[in-house]
Amino acid sequence: MHRVIVDCAMYRDGRRTEGPEDFSDALDQARATGDAFVWVGMYEPTEKEFDYVREEFGLHALAVEDALTAHQRPKLEVYDDSLFVVLKPVLYDDDSDTVTTGELMVFIGDSFVVTVRHGEGAPLAAVRHRLEQERDVLRHGPTAVLYAVSDAVVDHYIEVAAELQADLEELEADVFAPNASDTKNTAARIYGFKRQVLEFRRATSPLLQPMDRLAFGRVPFVHERAQPFFRDVADHLTKANEYVEGLDRLLSDALSAHLAQMGVRQNDDMRKISAWAAMAAVPTMVAGIYGMNFDHMPELRQPWGYPALLVLMAVLCAGLHRMFKRRGWL
Repeated sequence: MHRVIVDCAMYRDGRRTEGPEDFSDALDQARATGDAFVWVGMYEPTEKEFDYVREEFGLHALAVEDALTAHQRPKLEVYDDSLFVVLKPVLYDDDSDTVTTGELMVFIGDSFVVTVRHGEGAPLAAVRHRLEQERDVLRHGPTAVLYAVSDAVVDHYIEVAAELQADLEELEADVFAPNASDTKNTAARIYGFKRQVLEFRRATSPLLQPMDRLAFGRVPFVHERAQPFFRDVADHLTKANEYVEGLDRLLSDALSAHLAQMGVRQNDDMRKISAWAAMAAVPTMVAGIYGMNFDHMPELRQPWGYPALLVLMAVLCAGLHRMFKRRGWL
């Protein structure tokens, strides 16, 4: 069984501090001091497991429903007592060429952060550890956590995009290889790759608007001095989206080129079949005429009749073969 509450800690003045073991008491203490906050990290909680957190932190019912249900689009929602942000971390399995998305929900309040994670992507232990080493950033309170989590997710988008780009180059090499013969498998690979890029786009594209709000607008529970940090995240997100759009265009071009190649190959095959059929028709016609049951046939009166017919058929076939060869049909 997995742990529902992965980590719970109180932070003051950019440092992790010892506080009450019960996060309810820790939250009361953080609010009393005014310069501290509590960060609770949860992994795939059930409704019953999340009820206690909801009650203690006063989370909005609609946001709680989204956090438990998952399968949400990236978004930013502002409620009376908290800010709710949905992110979709992305993982790419290079062996199976598969993009999978998880979900990461972040609740931000005046003295608390609650993160809820679904799926295997984006474990936050590394983010928490790195943030604890950057006291100047962590002093910004819950805003710092939201920035660090968003930055980690978006930076990984660029890494995944680079991996997809490398695999796409290999796919293009297969498509344009001169001896490529398995056309069905190549088309299936292109379509499969487009589906992975589409899955990737579902994570990156809807996140643009929430990041723009955090970077350029006034959002409750987010410190105004943190806007430059979110502008940096928004810039990286724009770059990731440009990567995704470029991948989609390249895949469309590769598919069009592959279909064009298939058409050319089919035309070449038809020309070859037609050329061989034409060469086969000449001896068939001659042999058919001379094979009829007539009373007076040249081969019956001349000993060279049959050899002459064979030579004639060979000459005609050789002439047709040379003509088709010159025209590129064979």
